[in-house]
Amino acid sequence: MTLACPTPHHEDDVVLLAHGAGGRLTAELLDTLVLPTLDGQHGALEDAALLPGHPDLVISTDSFVVSPLFFPGGDIGSLSVHGTVNDLAMRGARPIALSVALIIEEGLPLGQLRDVLGSLGKAAREAGVPVVTGDTKVVGRGAVDKIFVNTTGIGQRHLALRPSAALARPGDAVLLSGPIGLHGTTVLSTREGLGFESDIVSDSRPLHRLVDALAPFGQQVHTLRDPTRGGLAAALNEIARDASVPVEIDEEAVPVPRAVAAACDLLGLDPLVVANEGCLVAFVAAPAADGALDALRSLPEGREAARIGRVLAYGAEGRGTLRTLVGARRVVEMPLGEQLPRIC
Repeated sequence: MTLACPTPHHEDDVVLLAHGAGGRLTAELLDTLVLPTLDGQHGALEDAALLPGHPDLVISTDSFVVSPLFFPGGDIGSLSVHGTVNDLAMRGARPIALSVALIIEEGLPLGQLRDVLGSLGKAAREAGVPVVTGDTKVVGRGAVDKIFVNTTGIGQRHLALRPSAALARPGDAVLLSGPIGLHGTTVLSTREGLGFESDIVSDSRPLHRLVDALAPFGQQVHTLRDPTRGGLAAALNEIARDASVPVEIDEEAVPVPRAVAAACDLLGLDPLVVANEGCLVAFVAAPAADGALDALRSLPEGREAARIGRVLAYGAEGRGTLRTLVGARRVVEMPLGEQLPRIC
């Protein structure tokens, strides 16, 4: 399946994006077709948007097409709640309401639907956010793969927090709330029957309580981002681009579970581009970095938080780099496409 969109150079030219494409290709699709057509905003593209006329409220919407529906550590139901709650949290907001829309393939066993909805409801209750409205559509066989879920969330911002991808500043510490690569490798292993899922479990979980813990540091918390599709590499490059700053991380400091590293080595994947669903990246002013790190570690979901890098005062603006174990530097490239499709 391909999607054609006009380039900004020649009206008759097209760029073909493969189904599931991410990173630079998705950015090109947004810049050349979606945003101009919808009179979209210029500047940083955030995980959630401010509601016009209500600057204390944010909104985010996301669609979930993960395959398989169930995987160690989660399923499409809980993932749809966690993903939207986390997008709200990255703008410094607590979730206050969700909508859920289901597109169901004709013939889906009722037991599977019941399990998905049960997990979705449980995840919403545990996150403390009610599902207040929704929609259900049934389509013919083959029109979707079993079930697709769309969730839209409304959140209320902490008074003290105003994070934005454009606010990262030279001198900021880069904090990571937990290990990377767990979700993407778990879903891929389960889908393809690779056997890694016996050692790896998805990190899918809500992150808004970690953001609550950062609230006392107020506007010293400059940027928050959850590294989902495109992984840590995409998140760092997007922040570096939107803030026009150079970002450097230390390879030794990035927590990569041994089983994830082994799976990535076998599959030829870079853990930096593998999707996550249960960790966040925070850019925090240097004087507040140690306190913010302690605050993250005070919660179970942040107990493995680490300081992984910094925003440099000089260097190639808009680019992420990695200091390797031997002291060399390499560019952290923006993923060209979705290496692991349908992981969320």
